[in-house]
Amino acid sequence: MAPLRDCKAWQDAGLVLSTTSNEACKLFDAALTQYATWTNNESLGGIEGCLSKLKAADPNFTMGHVIANGLELIGTGSSVRLNKELDSAMRTMMMLSKSQPLTERERLHVSALDMFASGRLPKACDLWEQILQSYPTDLLALKFSQDTYFYLGYHIQMRDSVARVYPFWTPDIPLSSYVKGYYSFGLMETNFFDRAEELAREALAINQTDAWSVHTIAHVNEMKAEVKKGLEFMKETETNWKNSDMLACHNYWHWALYFIEKGEYEAALTIYDNHIAPRCLSSGSMLDVVDNCSMLYRLHLEGVKLGDRWSNVLKLTKKHTKDHILLFNDAHILMSSLGAKDHKTTDELLTTLQEAAKAPCEDHELSLAPSLGLPLCQAFVEFENGNCDKAVDLLYPIRYQLIQLGGSNAQRDVFSQLLIHAALNSKSQAKQNLARCLLRERDVMRPNSPMTERLIRKAAAVHSVA
Repeated sequence: MAPLRDCKAWQDAGLVLSTTSNEACKLFDAALTQYATWTNNESLGGIEGCLSKLKAADPNFTMGHVIANGLELIGTGSSVRLNKELDSAMRTMMMLSKSQPLTERERLHVSALDMFASGRLPKACDLWEQILQSYPTDLLALKFSQDTYFYLGYHIQMRDSVARVYPFWTPDIPLSSYVKGYYSFGLMETNFFDRAEELAREALAINQTDAWSVHTIAHVNEMKAEVKKGLEFMKETETNWKNSDMLACHNYWHWALYFIEKGEYEAALTIYDNHIAPRCLSSGSMLDVVDNCSMLYRLHLEGVKLGDRWSNVLKLTKKHTKDHILLFNDAHILMSSLGAKDHKTTDELLTTLQEAAKAPCEDHELSLAPSLGLPLCQAFVEFENGNCDKAVDLLYPIRYQLIQLGGSNAQRDVFSQLLIHAALNSKSQAKQNLARCLLRERDVMRPNSPMTERLIRKAAAVHSVA
């Protein structure tokens, strides 16, 4: 690993930081490195450790406040609306920034975070892009914008944002191989599978513990339904990524998806029980919680008996029922209350989301609640109540807009699966016919998918009965 950068090293890199504390500069670098590589590195003191030492080294270092607040807001999906400490930390950052002679770049960082905190996510991305146009190697701006584009479902922007700065990330710049990994993910999400895999493999040749690049290749195999290749790859690389505490659970999720695709439910549940559930319990991170719910719901759609697993997940999700920070998260939290048959929590989630959707606000996510978030959640409820026709009526008209809820193509596939199952189980001839149309479409996108073949056989059986 490159030595951590002090004041002069940041200045030499063309990214001046307004502090005289070399210690603060190095701790800023340590926190940024861990965020960029998806790992709490014990030798660096973990992200939390670095952030508290960073504040002590220079309490008035504005960029120290920017990275701390940004990681809380963007990294953990917290919100100033729900978190009083974060609200106060944001106010402190704003006050500091007004009382100091900062660089233009630092001012843009403060404004971007202020926009994000008020729910104006697209505007925050515009400001980070403004930074990157003049400072293409500003890793914090790049990573914050990557994560936010992901939340917004702006896949093309996510790809092009890295494409614009990519030539500047020469091998001598610390963490440049990870930027290859970010670029490969954007390429993969926009269906440039071969180029994406090539770049991810280049990144892994430089650093085999790059869990994000492993994850891009896992996606490529998932999107092409190359199950055998996917299973072999995860097995071969497991020791390299299993210690990346922020991404390991997600990579195990990908591994289990191949088993669900094959119809090997016991194997999927073994990964769930050994890796996904325990990691989710210890981290409580929203990415892990979403994976947990998504995994169980896919198995539920396949008719697998899940025992008390839903009740265990509900213990983690219940406290987030009224958060409504990201609609994508809401849909997954709802899966857990439906799975655990907790009607009170389900009603609470829906009523509080309806209320939040009525309030006039600048929050990008909540503005999508009436047109997308609520019909999607309602479709899940109708399906669980056996009203398959109603579920299709809610879901089919919005299927092409669901990308706006964010997540990856692989993650949002659970919504497509729900629509297919609802149409298949519908009483109406027209909707059963729609199910077959959707399966034909899926078959073209993912040739040789065992799951699609299973569903096509099911559709044929339904047809012959009808």
